[in-house]
Amino acid sequence: MAMRSGGTYIPPARLRALQAQITDKKSKEYQRLAWDALKKSINGLINKVNTSNIKHIVPELFGENLIRGRGLYCRSIMKAQAASLPFTPIYAAMTAIVNTKLPQVGELLLNRLVVQFRKAFKRNDKAVCLSSTMFIAHLCNQQVANEILVIEILMLLLNKPTDDSVEIAVGLMREVGAHLEEMAPRANNAVFEQFRTILHEASIDKRIQYMIEVLFQVRKDKYKDNPIVKSELDLVEEEDQITHRTELDDEIETMEGLNVFKFDPDWEEHEELYKRTKAEILGEVSGSEDESGDEDEDESSDEEDEEKQEEKKLEIQDQSNTNLVNLRKTIYLTIMSSIDFEECCHKLMKVRSPCDSSSRIRAEANVLN
Repeated sequence: MAMRSGGTYIPPARLRALQAQITDKKSKEYQRLAWDALKKSINGLINKVNTSNIKHIVPELFGENLIRGRGLYCRSIMKAQAASLPFTPIYAAMTAIVNTKLPQVGELLLNRLVVQFRKAFKRNDKAVCLSSTMFIAHLCNQQVANEILVIEILMLLLNKPTDDSVEIAVGLMREVGAHLEEMAPRANNAVFEQFRTILHEASIDKRIQYMIEVLFQVRKDKYKDNPIVKSELDLVEEEDQITHRTELDDEIETMEGLNVFKFDPDWEEHEELYKRTKAEILGEVSGSEDESGDEDEDESSDEEDEEKQEEKKLEIQDQSNTNLVNLRKTIYLTIMSSIDFEECCHKLMKVRSPCDSSSRIRAEANVLN
């Protein structure tokens, strides 16, 4: 363990043998090995995701403890996105799916991107600003981030225009312009008015002027080459998405401590809690739930049998001749106690039978007569 923490390479076979030797889950060594395995797994899944396999990668990603490893997820996906900008829509789509079930992961990623952009803007780091704004734009398209954040970034970039800031703003607008056109048309028009002012009045490079002109043409063509979300990456229903309202000037906590290993005295309890969360997310049913479900089914079937037996008992009682005998006695006593036929008819009309009609009563009276 000392060698591993020092960065020394350990062959896989020797590492597996080391893991087999450590079985105490409450020990620091076991938890460190589990942390290293979690980091490798999350990083591997993020590195191999693409448009065709994203639906298969996301369930595997939920199989890992993303609550414990949310810092690892954010660091890994930000590093992968900065290294391959064309994959940004895929990473944003994957984060949008994760955000529907674990919104704390999506919020942490957005907060770190905002802080990264603010630091890069102060340092005049163009490459990091480009990658951060592109990721934020696609998170906005997926409705993980609110469009107010994008508008604030655009206004910051265009407030004191330079060649680099205008270039970053043009790239951001191409990615998120269709979304702003739909969700915030007034703010979108204000941004384009600012671009028009810069184009005519500011002293910027010819290349940047050409980029602004191309942006206006893209807007005129209704962003046909830059849709809000591509059909193959539109994997989340709008009502299921959770939008985080992080703003550019907010005091943001990036929780950098989640990137490093920390000993957890309640490790087993937290792992068991995530197993239940994972079962809810993936629609799995544990064995205890199966047994309880079977017991519930048995109890419900027993109750149904008892109800049927009670119904049968009721039916048997209803088919007896007790009511008929009582009816005949009542009719007989009514007839014998009457002075004349008028009084008899009047009394017979008042006789009530819950199941027999008046014609039945008259028929019984005729029989008795």
